[in-house]
Amino acid sequence: MESRGVPPGPYRATKLWNEVTTSFRAGMPLRKHRQHFKKYGNCFTAGEAVDWLYDLLRNNSNFGPEVTRQQTLQLLRKFLKNHIIEDIKGRWGSENVDDNNQLFRFPAASPLKTPPRRHPELRKNNIENFSKDKDSIFKLRNLSRRTPKKHGLHLSQENAEKMKHEIIKEDQENAADNRELSQENVEEVWRYVILIYLQTILGVPSLEEVINPKQVIPKYIMYNMANTSKHGVVILQNKSDDLPHWVLSAMKCLANWPRSNDMNNPTYVGFERDVFRTIADYFLDLPEPLLTFEYYELFVNILGLLQPHLERVAIDALQLCCLLLPPPNRRKLQLLMRMISRMSQNVDMPKLHDTMGTRSLMIHTFSRCVLCCAEEVDLDELLAGRLVSFLMDHHQEILQVPSYLQTAVEKHLDYLKKGHIENPGDGLFAPLPTYSYCKQISAQEFDEQKVSTSQAAIAELLENIIKNRSLPPKEKRKKLKQFQKEYPLIYQKRFPTTESEAALFGDKPTIKQPMLILRKPKFRSLRY
Repeated sequence: MESRGVPPGPYRATKLWNEVTTSFRAGMPLRKHRQHFKKYGNCFTAGEAVDWLYDLLRNNSNFGPEVTRQQTLQLLRKFLKNHIIEDIKGRWGSENVDDNNQLFRFPAASPLKTPPRRHPELRKNNIENFSKDKDSIFKLRNLSRRTPKKHGLHLSQENAEKMKHEIIKEDQENAADNRELSQENVEEVWRYVILIYLQTILGVPSLEEVINPKQVIPKYIMYNMANTSKHGVVILQNKSDDLPHWVLSAMKCLANWPRSNDMNNPTYVGFERDVFRTIADYFLDLPEPLLTFEYYELFVNILGLLQPHLERVAIDALQLCCLLLPPPNRRKLQLLMRMISRMSQNVDMPKLHDTMGTRSLMIHTFSRCVLCCAEEVDLDELLAGRLVSFLMDHHQEILQVPSYLQTAVEKHLDYLKKGHIENPGDGLFAPLPTYSYCKQISAQEFDEQKVSTSQAAIAELLENIIKNRSLPPKEKRKKLKQFQKEYPLIYQKRFPTTESEAALFGDKPTIKQPMLILRKPKFRSLRY
């Protein structure tokens, strides 16, 4: 079952929770079970629920195929705690669920959570305050040139020359007397430009449901843009905010394993596991996640763009959002993503866990220290895992400095100094990223397109078999026979007659001879 799509907005995690619980309640198969010599109807085992939920989550674009069975079991435990399910005796409230044959059922009460609603007056005040701030920031002097008043049909030549000299003089004064911009003006331009770009990339009419403009701190953006190493990693002026030296050394050791020269300590069996545990303990003990509690809603909303056809949008949106982070957080995120990405791709890396692969271990270990809500949210682990997986795969693009943003701000400031901007939206002179968004279609249209697309891919596969000259004729015949058995309609469309099929191998068509029609002999009567 695929995601029906949760629109951007506040409390998106709660809406996703409601979507998953509704799908689970509607789709989970119920049947009779026997336990302790008694029969129970309309119930399911914990193992059956894990199987069904595991398949649901892996096929849901909000979570993705990297969801583990252990994470699914953890979600089922939260279902029991929140009374989405109850055991066969009606007990709930704990997380006492294992992947076994224990019986559970659905309660009669609705499992949906109600998102808290902001008071409309508070929401209105937030919008009005931001509008007033923008107007005061970009309120510029009016540079409309004075036009001569026509007291008659014609102006005298003398007055016309006089007016001409006044206009030239005014232009020269305007050119020489550029407006002085304060640091506050510069910072507000940065805030305004990045919000405009983010709104354009996400394709939403407004960002007020996703982020409060006052949460955007221009000094962080400016620092993250200007103070970077040749690899694009933020350089901190205050070294007390940086990672401790022993953590950096441990991260370099695992990122460059086994070629690291930074640590000269002798290794032993299990050495790499101890180093990894040291790094994990440091990040898990941080007071808040690297993406901060403040930006939780922002990043959760971007998680809904993490789909194959919107991958480019998600990368550009995350690129801007990560610029909003405090510089120490951005630096830690950059170094962490570089390390776990290298470790996941390193075939020489020893096993760091008895049952989990390296990539799954990285996601499972560090997801909560990257994205987490200040208040406990039931889907935190799954949402964070989805985001960390995407960051691992695209961290080089996401965590680099976007040059178009710097260009846009410089142009904006230049025109602001010269007084050429009268409206806030007139200052974006760098080209905006362009995207084509998908048009919503009905379920029937989706099914038809899915079938036609898959049939086209299968037909292309048939053509590849036909045109493959390296295949021996015998092998090609075998593959074509197998294809005909699996996809008879597509095969018949490609080879409508036996002649067309025989022409592929240069054979003469085998024409079945018509059966001879034998006349029945007339038996003469023996009587004369």
